[in-house]
Amino acid sequence: MKPLKASGLLLALGLGWGGVAMAQAPASDWPTKPVRWVVPFPPGGAMDAIARALGEKAGKTVGQSFVIENKPGAGGNIGADLVAKAPADGHTIMITSIGMATNKPLYGKLSYDPIKDFAPVSLLAVVPNVLVTNNTQPNVKNVADLVAAARKAPGQLTYASAGNGTSIHLAGELFASLTKTDLVHVPYKGSSPAVSDLLGGQVNYMFDSVTSARPHLQSGKLRALGVTTAKRSSALPDVPTLAEAGVPGYELSPWFAVFAPAGTPKATIVKLQAALIDAMKQPDVVKRFEAIGAEAIGSTPDELAQHLQRESARWSKLIAERGIKPD
Repeated sequence: MKPLKASGLLLALGLGWGGVAMAQAPASDWPTKPVRWVVPFPPGGAMDAIARALGEKAGKTVGQSFVIENKPGAGGNIGADLVAKAPADGHTIMITSIGMATNKPLYGKLSYDPIKDFAPVSLLAVVPNVLVTNNTQPNVKNVADLVAAARKAPGQLTYASAGNGTSIHLAGELFASLTKTDLVHVPYKGSSPAVSDLLGGQVNYMFDSVTSARPHLQSGKLRALGVTTAKRSSALPDVPTLAEAGVPGYELSPWFAVFAPAGTPKATIVKLQAALIDAMKQPDVVKRFEAIGAEAIGSTPDELAQHLQRESARWSKLIAERGIKPD
């Protein structure tokens, strides 16, 4: 995923729709009322913060407010089902994450199809995860030390996650698969209790989000070993990627994107995507993203569709290979 280049994206927007350029798209009178922006997780996380920051600016651009509505539950499936069944008029949209690619192989039967029931709008941002440890591992200074320790004591070292199938869990499964180590996954009901036990020494490691981990890294309570993304995080520029640190091929980018119900008019998608891209360029939004460790991306709808296809294939394979279940 490449950094946000708004001008190029806006120029390219619509090319995947039969070569119709944005300037040729039919006029859209959307929105005619406030836009309901569903966040399928509780308030307070990076997803919620991104939606609120962008919604405020995009609402001013299009002349209607974006009303953030948190609909948590079932790994994001409750909110996704609601949006999948909403009128396809652009007045109900959803911000979602890697769960859009993983929930089908995790849960098997869903009340919606992540690909067929949604119209892609745009990738928004990536918030890297970072592999961290605590004072239970005083001799582990880098990833090589961790791999050596894990191979010396298979099945004894633990890593916490925010629950089965979350990006934090998948990050650990991918690490164990590539390094051929046996780490014990300890799932929690959310990131906060997982971090609490990590700080307390009840577990040894966590692939926590940069947003959550950075204050504890700054205080010295945790140590960073590597970030999960393909490139270093601007929030932690001195921390190597896990690939750089000795795990070739490692890459997990916890991404956030916007989808509308399938059948939403293309002209509406064009207008919505342009408003979101514009919002990401605003100085106060840039600062808000920096504060939570988010890296802005931006994309065309077709680029998001292709990204979802790739991610779905990739994580379906790992979930099957590792026997990952939702609970």
